[in-house]
Amino acid sequence: MKKILGLFFFTILIGCSSSNTTIVNSWRDPSSSVESEQFKKVLVVALLKDDVTRRVVETKFEEFNSGFKPSYNFLHIGNKDMTQEMLVKLLKLENFDGVVTLRLVDTKQETDYVAGMNTAVYYNTPYYGAYGAYGGAFGGWYNYYSPYYYDTGYYVENTYYFIETNIFSLKDDKLIWSGTTKSYNVAEHIDETATNVIDEIVKQMRKDGSLPPKK
Repeated sequence: MKKILGLFFFTILIGCSSSNTTIVNSWRDPSSSVESEQFKKVLVVALLKDDVTRRVVETKFEEFNSGFKPSYNFLHIGNKDMTQEMLVKLLKLENFDGVVTLRLVDTKQETDYVAGMNTAVYYNTPYYGAYGAYGGAFGGWYNYYSPYYYDTGYYVENTYYFIETNIFSLKDDKLIWSGTTKSYNVAEHIDETATNVIDEIVKQMRKDGSLPPKK
């Protein structure tokens, strides 16, 4: 049977082209990897106070691979008083062999500079290949008036969200990987951020050997 996490991570990796998220730090158990664990059924737990956001994030995982199961179908008011031992036993009875948790660990306001654009740069080189002199003259003319076409830079206040993602092996009852990502514009792009968090995790796990290199 194909390894659920490996297949899912591959799908995410080829599907993302831009990101509002970066990896901040990570840790891996040197004796384990996602590949060696051979996960087949993984519970996804978004430890978020807002239930709607929790469901969006967890469902995003399941959309990519049915081997991921949202926790809101298993962890609810009926079992909220369970001890950790009881919960692990329940998950094993349900044939889960892995758990992925995501939780918000910090938020921070930062001032970022957005650079301006000088449109004259597009005309600073010869425009016609064989007619270099003519092209150069045209570029010089446009550059003379370029201040009227300059878009100045500006500063913006962004709220950054630091999300910790942990991967646990239920078979070995231990944490095998942990990483923290930094995202902005989260409220406006919950779906995109959930995907980008996984994308950054995949890249880092490939770097540290938790996942095999991309072929």
